[in-house]
Amino acid sequence: MKRFNQRLLRMNADQAGITGLETAIILIAFVVVASVFAYTVLSAGVFSSEKGKEAIHSGIEQARATMTVGGGIVLKDTGVPTGSTAQDNQVDQIVLTVANALDGEAIDLTNTVNSDNDGTLSDETGETHTTIISYIDKNQRVDDVAWTVTEVGKGDGDLLLEAGEKMQIAVNVSKLATPVGTDVTFTIEIKPDRGSALVIERTTPGVVDDIMYLN
Repeated sequence: MKRFNQRLLRMNADQAGITGLETAIILIAFVVVASVFAYTVLSAGVFSSEKGKEAIHSGIEQARATMTVGGGIVLKDTGVPTGSTAQDNQVDQIVLTVANALDGEAIDLTNTVNSDNDGTLSDETGETHTTIISYIDKNQRVDDVAWTVTEVGKGDGDLLLEAGEKMQIAVNVSKLATPVGTDVTFTIEIKPDRGSALVIERTTPGVVDDIMYLN
């Protein structure tokens, strides 16, 4: 009887050992799975954080490349009909001065010459401009309308609109299918290669003079 009890105790001890080993294996498996899961979650979090930083950085760069209008808008009637000394009572140029809004990224205002004098740049050979200007009113929309640019005030002589510089842009609207006369509400969109578009909306006065100033 004594020997039987001893054998029974040995059997129980052996079973306890097996149970402890299985428990250890299961615990290790749980730890490994938890580690892998934690690593996956951490990696996904780091990846999302980096993507978020990239989006924020891109947004800041876009905002830093935005232009603003300095002062008012000047309308010019420069056209003189054949055989007359009077102007034609139509707006031929829309002139505005732009600056870098946040003193940030330089904006390329390199221009293309309107060699055929048709009022648009899209049909020119070997375009050099990356900034696109559009004209819109209730009668028409003209994309890539012709324009010229002049540096005004302090600058370094190039056509990059940089911090502290100002450029004067003259938009040629003399070749539009429908002339710009009196009481016309128009929109000018200036779209640089980087950053958001500058949108300007004004209405021509009831009388077209040689020079007109709009706030």
